[in-house]
Amino acid sequence: MTQRCRERWYLDSGCSWHMTCDINNFAALSRYVEGGAVTFGDDSKGTIIGIGNIKIETSPLIENVVLVDGLKHNLLSIRQLCDRGSKVIFDDSSCNIYGCKTNECILTGFRENNVYILICLI
Repeated sequence: MTQRCRERWYLDSGCSWHMTCDINNFAALSRYVEGGAVTFGDDSKGTIIGIGNIKIETSPLIENVVLVDGLKHNLLSIRQLCDRGSKVIFDDSSCNIYGCKTNECILTGFRENNVYILICLI
């Protein structure tokens, strides 16, 4: 169904959901019975197949991540992170995500051109 996504997670201020194309990223996954699609930047669409929780590195579970057929990258929604109480801090070369309960840094990323990226080590 989906090809293995590279283990990069892009921080995206424009997406409304955390999204992945790789079923192997999930710690827990349920079929998405509501149906639906995601519109990509080029106006093509991908089908939402499931919704669940992921874990990146040593982070706590990241909830409400959708599995999208046709997606080519893993996306973390900055809005969704902040709505859940996490703090996301950017500077000119990196970004840090702080947990809502502990206020400890749970994920660190870097800037590549104009995009902030987290790398997941397997």
